[in-house]
Amino acid sequence: MKQYIVDAFTDQVFSGNPAAVCVMEQWIPEELMQKIAIENNLSETAFAVKEGEDYHLRWFTPGGEVNLCGHATLATAYVITTFAETALKEIHFKTLSGTLTVKKEDDLFSMDFPSFSLSPAPITQEIIEAIGIKPMEVYLGEDMVCVLASEEQVKNVTGDQEKIRQLAGLLLHVTAKGDVNDCVTRTFAPKCNVTEDPVCGRGHCHVIPLWADKLGKNQLTAYQASKRGGVLYCRYAGERTILSGKAALFAEAEILKE
Repeated sequence: MKQYIVDAFTDQVFSGNPAAVCVMEQWIPEELMQKIAIENNLSETAFAVKEGEDYHLRWFTPGGEVNLCGHATLATAYVITTFAETALKEIHFKTLSGTLTVKKEDDLFSMDFPSFSLSPAPITQEIIEAIGIKPMEVYLGEDMVCVLASEEQVKNVTGDQEKIRQLAGLLLHVTAKGDVNDCVTRTFAPKCNVTEDPVCGRGHCHVIPLWADKLGKNQLTAYQASKRGGVLYCRYAGERTILSGKAALFAEAEILKE
């Protein structure tokens, strides 16, 4: 079975967020998909099968299947338009989060994702100990979002993985107003067996609605301040968040099974 590794939300390898992508003719057992994701040990391995005119897409972390992943969706769209259907400019993915549309516009891939609604949450001692600093605000959607005072604070967070694992929400995002970009964010996902996600599309479906409201603008440029780094071009559209980014191919491989 063919597998590609694509760095998403970047135009050069060794940055952005790497995802493994398998575009298959038919589904393999779920247990095998999970084993492949564990073997890859990337934050996400995506599996896609064409069904009619659309593609069915599933995402697996080393810790299990998730219901939404931005960077692996971008990576899958890149693989399909580069290797499978080179004339395709728009892809509809059937996923656990409904139908997701990705449009290819030159070297940008624009993804139409659901926005996550956030509710204010208390700033607890457990949160302070987990991230090593007292946030200005805390919000909870499917993930937890901690708003910090500055970009420097976001970059300096050293999360305690076990304490983060005990917090509410699947992932933890720390974010602040950016010095150059509109916002900066980092993402921790120990519940998915991922220490830090290099660039998180799902996370920006949480933080972009928040910063759009705070900054009074719907077009935002976001930076994921991980060691690899990545840029997302974002548009907030109420119930939907549009995330755009570039991609770079790192590797092609054959998965062998006895």
